[in-house]
This record gives sequence, structure tokens and C-alpha cells, in this order.
Amino acid sequence: MHIVVVGLNYRTAPVAVREKFAFAAGEMPDALKELRETNSILECVIVGTCNRTELYCVVDREHVCGHYIRGFMEKWFGLPREQFNKHLYVYENEMAVQHLLRVTSGLDSMVIGETQILGQVRDAFLQAQEEKATGSMFNKLFKQAVTMAKRAHSETSVGENPVSVSYAAVELGKRVFGSYEGKTVLIVGAGKMSELTGKHLYGNGAAKVIVANRTLQKAEELAEKFNGIAGSMERLPAFLEEADIVISSTGAAGYVLTKEQLAPILKKRKSRPLFMIDIAVPRDLDPQLGELSNVFLYDIDDLQAIVNNNLLERRKEAEKIDGMIQEEMQSFELWKKTLGVSPVIQALQEKANQVHEQTMESLLNKLPELDEREVKIIRKLTKSIVNQMLRDPITRIKEMAVERHGDDAVEMFTKIFALEEKLAERETEQLRLEQAAMFSAADEREDETLSGVSVRVAEVLARP
Repeated sequence: MHIVVVGLNYRTAPVAVREKFAFAAGEMPDALKELRETNSILECVIVGTCNRTELYCVVDREHVCGHYIRGFMEKWFGLPREQFNKHLYVYENEMAVQHLLRVTSGLDSMVIGETQILGQVRDAFLQAQEEKATGSMFNKLFKQAVTMAKRAHSETSVGENPVSVSYAAVELGKRVFGSYEGKTVLIVGAGKMSELTGKHLYGNGAAKVIVANRTLQKAEELAEKFNGIAGSMERLPAFLEEADIVISSTGAAGYVLTKEQLAPILKKRKSRPLFMIDIAVPRDLDPQLGELSNVFLYDIDDLQAIVNNNLLERRKEAEKIDGMIQEEMQSFELWKKTLGVSPVIQALQEKANQVHEQTMESLLNKLPELDEREVKIIRKLTKSIVNQMLRDPITRIKEMAVERHGDDAVEMFTKIFALEEKLAERETEQLRLEQAAMFSAADEREDETLSGVSVRVAEVLARP
């Protein structure tokens, strides 16, 4: 068995392409079912977010399965593969495992260390599991990925440092106020960055939002988003008396507020600190404002410097997570190798139990005078002999299976204990069960179709 991931993300495809590969709400169960029934695919999980669409598959043939997965995408999304092939990436086996671990821990995200993707991967796996699209391989791998990602975020500070200008502004404000509870935010201008910063401040507990803008209508539209109040630029001095935090982004040619204008207003504020964020280019706020007592002024360069420093810190933490990922990859590879020897061990145990039962049956035929207690003792002792004889060979083959040429060792083990026939029986039984499940699913679909036809016929007959 092999692991393959085929996908596209924010690095390989623009949003105009990514949106064509978004799964609509409610259609994921059908998508998982169709992908699982695609030729050569044994297990599957689909991870779909605004920044990525990825199809994780366990396949029986390594090099041709990318073709089948592309075929599924072509059919499901109704697009010829020539239109999207250049946007796809394909990872196989160890690279696929590494990619999943990086995605789940936030190292492959647009914002390094973000935690939202962890929940999205977990939910995607749980849904695939619920739809019976996963098996032993992905049940192990995805649980391991989610557990490792949780540990990565708890044992490192990769997600603690803000890496957006708007969020950096919020974190700076916390250094001034400690908390935004009960604070008033004044947004000067109605720009997108001001809106985003205001949203973060409001979400962090700011009690009141005021918007001052040259065009009153735009001020009112933005204020409505925060249940705030709006006013024209003429009311700016009055608003400054009340505000605790000022976010400015107007696009004006010169300063909208100077040191001389703010100085008399500060006297009315009674030494309350004023936190000012100038996001405009060219700047809205006179740099000399920072010389005034109890005024904390930051411009876009200050914020960007914080962001760059925090990005550097996140990358350092990401290096620690890379080390964790390497450990998890080795752990999964060891597990996968021992998984391959499990059918052989089970076949050996089944054969030994069969020999034991045949021997007990022969013994009881030759010694019919044995009472129930004697039979129980003999059965227990002989079973113990069998188990003790198997213990060392089973331990050794587990060890040898994970070493170099482990496949050769398993093959030799199979021949020494003559397990070929028993393994063939197990494979036949497994195939029978899978076929039974397929026929059962087909019968269910046929019943649903017939039921739908019956309903439509009844509707037609009921018409006047």
C-alpha cells in the first residue's frame, strides 16, 4: 500500500482557480464515496479550505494512482485536467506523510503557525471515518498528525507572536492598556486596514467604536458594522476627547492631526493615555504627536517591524516543529513496516491454533476416559506450550521487519512456517467481505432509485 496526496493551495493556484475546486456544503459524503470507489484507491480523506483542496489517498499502485485521482477531479468538478494540471502538486509515501504533518501543524499555512487548519484537518478525517472511507492506515496517520500538531502548539510558541499589521496593533495596545474592556476606539477614515484593525480591537473587548470620515455615508456604513456612531471630520476634536485608541487611514495629502491641534485636547483628557496607530501612507498623524505626554504613537513601519520580528520568531519555533515532524515520520514508518508483518503473524497463530485443536481432538479420541477437569488442564498446558514456542519467532520477525531488507525476512519467515496457503485463505476471505460490502452498497443505491421511481409514479397517478 502507498500514500498519495494530490492537491492545490494558495502557493500553486490563485483564488480564481481554487474556488473552482471547492466542495459545496453537504456534498462531501458523496465526494468521499465516489473517490473511495475510484480504481486502486483503498482509503481517502478530503481536506478542503479556502486556501487548499487536498485529496489524501491510500492506493494499491504507486505510480498510476495520480492519474485516477486527477480523473476523479476532472469528473467531479467538470473541468478538463489540462486546465488544472499545472496548479497541482503530488506527494507520495514519506513526502505525503511529511506534507500532512506540516499542514496540520500550521507550517504550510499562509500565516505560519495558525491553528485553524488543525481543526479543519481533524474534521475532514472524522467525516471520512464516519463515511467509512478510511482504514487502518489513515486511522493511524491522521490521529498521529492531529496529536502531534496539538503538542507542537503547546510545546512551542509558534502561534503566539502576531504576524499581521492589524493584529500587531492590537498586541501593542495591550502593552499600553492591559485590556480593551471599556475602551473607546476612534477610526479616522474608512479604509480596509482601519476596518480590520477596528474589528480586532472590537473583538478584544473594546466597548465603543466611533468613525470619523470626510464622507459621512461611508462613516455610517463602517460604524454600523461595530454598532458604533459616525461623524464628519469636523467633529474630530470632540471625538478625541473621548477616545482611548485612534486608528487613522484617510489617504489625505497632509497631516489630519498635528501636535498643535492635539495639545489643547489632551488637557481635557486629564492624563488618560491615548494610543494612536497611523496606517496611512503618506502618514495622517504628525510624528511630533509622540512627543506629547501620555500619547503612544505608532506608524505602519513600526507595526511592520514588529510583524517581521515576529515572523522570524515563528520561523525559529517552526524549526523545532520540523524536528518533531521527523520523529513522527520515523514512528509512522516503523508502524507501517510492522503493519505489513501482522497478517503473517496472524496466519502463524491461526495455523498453530488449528494444529493444537487437531491434536486435542486426536488425544480425546484416544483417551475417552478423561474427565472434564483433566481435559481442561491438558488443553491449558498444551496451549501454553504452543504460545511459548511462538513467542520468540514472533518477536524476532517484528524486529527484522523494520530493518533493512525486512520484506525479504518476512518472505523467508512465511516459507519456513509454510504459511502461503493460510495467507491465501485470509486474502480470499478479505476479498469476499469487500465484495459483499460493495454488493450491499449497490443494493442500497438500487433500492433508493426504485423508491424514488415509485414516488414519482405515485405522484403521476395522483394527478387529476
